[in-house]
Amino acid sequence: MLIERIYDEDLAQASYLIGCQANGTAVVVDGRRDIAVYQDLAKKNGMKIVAVTETHIHADYLSGTRELAAATGAKIYVSGEGGPDWQYEFDGERLYDGDTITIGNISIQALHTPGHTPEHLSFLVTDGAFSDQPGYLLSGDFVFSGDLGRPDLLDEAAGGIDTRFEGAKQLFASLRDKFLTLPDYVQVHPAHGAGSACGKALGAIPSSTVGYERLYAWWGPYLAANEEQGFIDELLDGQPDAHAYFGRMKRENREGPAIMGERAPLQELDPADVAKDLAEDTVTFIDTRPHAEVHEGTVTRSLNVPAGKSVASYGSWVVNPETDKNPLVLLASDQETAQDMWDHLVRVGIDNVAGYVTTLEGLPTFTPKLIQSAALAGFDAAMVLDVRNRTEHTAGNIPGSHQLSGGRVMWHLDELPTEGTIVTYCQSGVRNSVAASALRRAGYDVVELDGSYAAWDAWQNSGQSARA
Repeated sequence: MLIERIYDEDLAQASYLIGCQANGTAVVVDGRRDIAVYQDLAKKNGMKIVAVTETHIHADYLSGTRELAAATGAKIYVSGEGGPDWQYEFDGERLYDGDTITIGNISIQALHTPGHTPEHLSFLVTDGAFSDQPGYLLSGDFVFSGDLGRPDLLDEAAGGIDTRFEGAKQLFASLRDKFLTLPDYVQVHPAHGAGSACGKALGAIPSSTVGYERLYAWWGPYLAANEEQGFIDELLDGQPDAHAYFGRMKRENREGPAIMGERAPLQELDPADVAKDLAEDTVTFIDTRPHAEVHEGTVTRSLNVPAGKSVASYGSWVVNPETDKNPLVLLASDQETAQDMWDHLVRVGIDNVAGYVTTLEGLPTFTPKLIQSAALAGFDAAMVLDVRNRTEHTAGNIPGSHQLSGGRVMWHLDELPTEGTIVTYCQSGVRNSVAASALRRAGYDVVELDGSYAAWDAWQNSGQSARA
């Protein structure tokens, strides 16, 4: 048997290819939409992808299940659990608790493990060539290394009302009745790692075991003592902000993400043509440089989505493809870099990319406004906006500032003043630059705090030291 973990650092998301080496067939679990990685992996191992499935209706990325099935002819399997309100709306064989997918010597049994979502499945894998007992659990967003999938996302991002309490009860029951009944040696392979917003304390370790989690996870003592209420209280306390785009992901994943098919390579565009399109507001420019370079000058009304491992994450903060219909133009050093950025963007359903340019020459530019920490107290700001997470704001903030995390800003403009200047900050300036660019494009007068909270805190401490 082959189990390969495919990890996306951008969204802290893990998908898996499980293959039978005896007959050359494979299943992909929780795949993403840029599917070449799975096709290449199957080809490398002489396997054909014959089945695709997923643990639940995802909120943080757009599923590649339909994309991969269309490209390979693989059969789709999705959860049929969770009741009528949590049914997939596209074709695929429904899996219920105890149902099994078989490829060669390998059996993959569905376990209904609700809590993170009502329809959630985990997959118990048995390598029949080696043993008749299961040895591996693909736990999806149920059990992570050291943590659990949060049960409040339906409230935070999908329009639910107080579903978190029932979800927390379901998680307790799923742990007690499913997870902790498994042998301690069963290896646990979760769908997320550190950095995901699907839990509050995810570990960076890629896998664990039932026994290790039983003994050392924060929730272990509550289950051992059958203390449900204490478990619920700790589980729900201190969960991070949920990104607003999660609601769109839920809807699209339930309905069935659009199938892109084979994408033509992105083409380099003529800056003169891009300048004309920008003047007519028929494209949106994405400045992919670091914020320090953007602050020296950027394209007028552009969005800052820094290149690197967070293109999907930051892109989803500032581009809503349901309302933003302009195709995107990326700033990229070359075609390969632009293509990689596009791959990241399609993972969150941002498909409409017109092409790329390699220079700002010939494009309309301006210089974002900055303010130094020492000048902030005397500045007439309509609002000082903290775009960090709630937990960061609680740990320390600029007095009088309003907290609204970067992933929620553009969906909660009703919280912002309609007139006057908004001063924005994050911890170091990266998230701030992303959010500020979107606010400027939306017509707000924005001044960014140079160096953000880290610089302000250092200035405050140095000032206190001087006075002392």
